[in-house]
Amino acid sequence: MKRRAKTDEQSILDRLRKRSPTVLPRSSEAALRMGIGDDAAVWRPRTGYETILTCDWFLEGTHFLADRHTPEMIAHKSLARAVSDVAAMGGQPRCFLFSLALPSARTGEWLDNFVFALRTASRNMNCPLAGGDTTLRDEILINITAVGECRRGRAILRSGAKPGDAIFVTGRLGEAEYGLRLLQSNQKGVDTGNRLRKHLFPEPRLGVGLWLANHELATAMMDLSDGLSSDLPKLCEASGVGAHIEERALSCVKLNDQDLGKFDPTELALHGGDDYELLFTVAKKNVRTIPKKIARVPITRIGEITAEKRIVLTRKHNITTNLENKGWDPFR
Repeated sequence: MKRRAKTDEQSILDRLRKRSPTVLPRSSEAALRMGIGDDAAVWRPRTGYETILTCDWFLEGTHFLADRHTPEMIAHKSLARAVSDVAAMGGQPRCFLFSLALPSARTGEWLDNFVFALRTASRNMNCPLAGGDTTLRDEILINITAVGECRRGRAILRSGAKPGDAIFVTGRLGEAEYGLRLLQSNQKGVDTGNRLRKHLFPEPRLGVGLWLANHELATAMMDLSDGLSSDLPKLCEASGVGAHIEERALSCVKLNDQDLGKFDPTELALHGGDDYELLFTVAKKNVRTIPKKIARVPITRIGEITAEKRIVLTRKHNITTNLENKGWDPFR
């Protein structure tokens, strides 16, 4: 008979500690002097660097469905969302704090699979677990605080865009929303094929963000978590500018043949959330220095920053309209 795992808080913390790496690579000067196992973690920043701090909620029923998303998917995405914010600043992740509320029914095999996947994700993103908290609740609630670093004075903010700057994005937009809609329409369960990959296992664009920071080319940057139509206005507001986007220039999701006619790739690209691609601007004089790929990720120029404080979209037939904000908003 299989022995049932203990479900008290200390046993859960012990399982997290045993199965989660809490040390940084030896080549790094930065280190966790103390990770899990004390009242708090002790962090030693590197000389000449600044610390990036970000936190992110990941909630059952709002951001994922526990009966459709596996613990492996939930673990990976919960960390990727937070690490993407570090990438958007041109930084490198160094560690994270993890708070988890879950029902007692999820403290056995579900939690083991979740922790194993979280360990894998933390290794892949070079972001070890430093500590956190657990508690009992009817639904799963996850909060992650990520700690990153960037060279002093090199953090890329949303507020640096100037009229005339070119607007770029990484990857293809709308892929995560495409996957979500397929998941919602699939009554048989989760299809883990390529069409759902971006929705289930997003990849923070750390290599791109770091390259742009090191070359000091991006005037402003943020990650696309809520959709281009929702996130671009945030960057423009922070910079006190407007933007002009060309529909024909958008790097839209490619639909499978069986999905043609069911979805509009342009609408997915404009309004779909959860892509975690990078949106950044570059001064006109530096546009030619931006390669077609950075860290093997495609880079696409989609428009230009303007002095007029509004966001406009030129459609394929040269009809220009205001870009309606139809991306993700938890309060909408």
